[in-house]
Amino acid sequence: MAHTDVLFFRDPNDSVPLLEWLAKLPAKVRAKCIERIDRLGELGHELRRPEADLLRDGIYELRASYQGVHYRMLYFFAGKAVVVVSHGLTKEQVVPPRDIDRAIRRRNLVRTDFEKFTFKPE
Repeated sequence: MAHTDVLFFRDPNDSVPLLEWLAKLPAKVRAKCIERIDRLGELGHELRRPEADLLRDGIYELRASYQGVHYRMLYFFAGKAVVVVSHGLTKEQVVPPRDIDRAIRRRNLVRTDFEKFTFKPE
């Protein structure tokens, strides 16, 4: 199976929302989230529940839980073997529509200028 390149969305001001969110998480939660990102890189489109799920309009969620708290990272595909992770959130019952809409807006920005609006993690 081919490897999928995992990139992160970069704001116009050069901040990377996912990295900022990850930095605020407890170490064990951060490790679980990074593990999910690694799995996304390994499996790409083949990653399924319980690790990932389609939300709507081509926006997917990476799913991690720790001590009853649900963490989500929203992402979209930018080609067959390229995925862009938009941002992360702590989920209550459902992923709020505003977060899905934010990921859609970010996908649209990536489509206008791929290099400007993506960041490749080390």
